[in-house]
Amino acid sequence: MTLKARLDDYEKLMRLDKPIGILLLLWPVLWGLWLAAPGALRAEILIVFVLGTVLLRSAGCIINDFADRDFDPHVERTRNRPLAAGRVTAAEALALAAVLFLLAFMLVLLLNRLTIMLSFVALFLAVTYPFTKRFFALPQAYLGIAFGISIPMAFAAHNDAIAPEAWVMLIANVFWALAYDTEYAMVDRDDDVKIGIKSSAILLGRYDVGAVMACHAIFLAIMVAVGLWVRLGVIYYAGIAAAAGFVVYQYRLIRERDRQQCFAAFLNNNWVGAAIFAGLALDLFFRFGLFQYGIS
Repeated sequence: MTLKARLDDYEKLMRLDKPIGILLLLWPVLWGLWLAAPGALRAEILIVFVLGTVLLRSAGCIINDFADRDFDPHVERTRNRPLAAGRVTAAEALALAAVLFLLAFMLVLLLNRLTIMLSFVALFLAVTYPFTKRFFALPQAYLGIAFGISIPMAFAAHNDAIAPEAWVMLIANVFWALAYDTEYAMVDRDDDVKIGIKSSAILLGRYDVGAVMACHAIFLAIMVAVGLWVRLGVIYYAGIAAAAGFVVYQYRLIRERDRQQCFAAFLNNNWVGAAIFAGLALDLFFRFGLFQYGIS
């Protein structure tokens, strides 16, 4: 195998060719960073969190493929992944994941002690999540915690303390992950039933569409409550309204349970996260004035 082919396989193993996972992990990070330090966001903390998000998500994808290496060859969508197809060995995959985790931890060491302690929780969640699909009927909820732990970490990094709203936003992120990852699970439901993988799509059965919409509604309601709690302005709620519009569009995509449409709905959640961030960032920008708010 040529070096280029090997690097291409490593790229696919880390899902760098499919950045949707990075974006779904990054939006809660940005919500937390902007809300933790309105008007005083530090550039070095932003850089650490963005790079750390890419590294942790890439390592998590490798662990996921390692955990599913005996299942992926039997699933149409995953059978050509590098580990499933035998183009990368399990030892190579684990070594690459270890390097990525180490690089992420080296970045966290630039932050305070509380953030470093929380990073061990994030590491535990990232490593264990792929295995929850073996025994936990609702692994999407666990994913929501794994993807949302960055929110209290953002508050810890800036303030050396975690405000109550950070934990509320983490709960909101759990419901968001339940919504979008159920849409994702609807794509693989038939294959997952055959091989014994658990998912919310299987657990919910014919109630899946309604449950996805209910989780989206709870997520948006909590985010509205957070806005009221910290006294955000009308621009933030405009972002929430835009996100709600994308959710309505997702309903139109998933109501017939077509695989391709369900996957398109999953991808559309990038715009949900982006809309909320845009509303939050612009609201804080204008609240603190054009020349007072920025990245220091």
